[in-house]
Amino acid sequence: MAATRSQAADLQAGVLEACRDGDRDAFRVLFESCKDRVYSIALNFSGNEAAAHDISQEVFLKLFDAIRGFRGDSDFRTWLFRLVVNACMDERRSSRRFVSIQEVAGVTVASSQHVGAEQDQLATQIRSAMLTLSPTVRLPILLRYAEGLSYSEIADVLKCSMGTVASRLNRGHRLLAQQLAHLRGTL
Repeated sequence: MAATRSQAADLQAGVLEACRDGDRDAFRVLFESCKDRVYSIALNFSGNEAAAHDISQEVFLKLFDAIRGFRGDSDFRTWLFRLVVNACMDERRSSRRFVSIQEVAGVTVASSQHVGAEQDQLATQIRSAMLTLSPTVRLPILLRYAEGLSYSEIADVLKCSMGTVASRLNRGHRLLAQQLAHLRGTL
């Protein structure tokens, strides 16, 4: 497994170097490897498929322009997630609108054919509860649970201390527990 990770890291480093040199085919490879994660964060942040597509598009436009500036001082994934977080916050600032109950109720839940209607409903309720959290609390939760980032990685992405990450996660857990208390026993 270590050889596989090393090979993947070498491949990614080669693709990143080619992207920095302006290789469009390499950028296409990078796009294909990152698009689902970028879209997932955008969708979970915005709760709206159209906004998630717009955010994703904005991230990759910025990435295309900024890739030459990536020096490798941090992990590429951390750097990319920082672009996503910034784009999510930009989208939120530009829209400055309230989320209607219809939007929250109409959130699309990605589910497989094997997931039952009850699980779809549960996922919708959880996603709706997530949308009520402030961005400063929602983003650490998304990065931790949807993307599997460590506290240290989240701190790098959000440009804050690990203590702040822990505090925001704790606050998010408490708020979600309060909002979803009616689900106890159904999980």
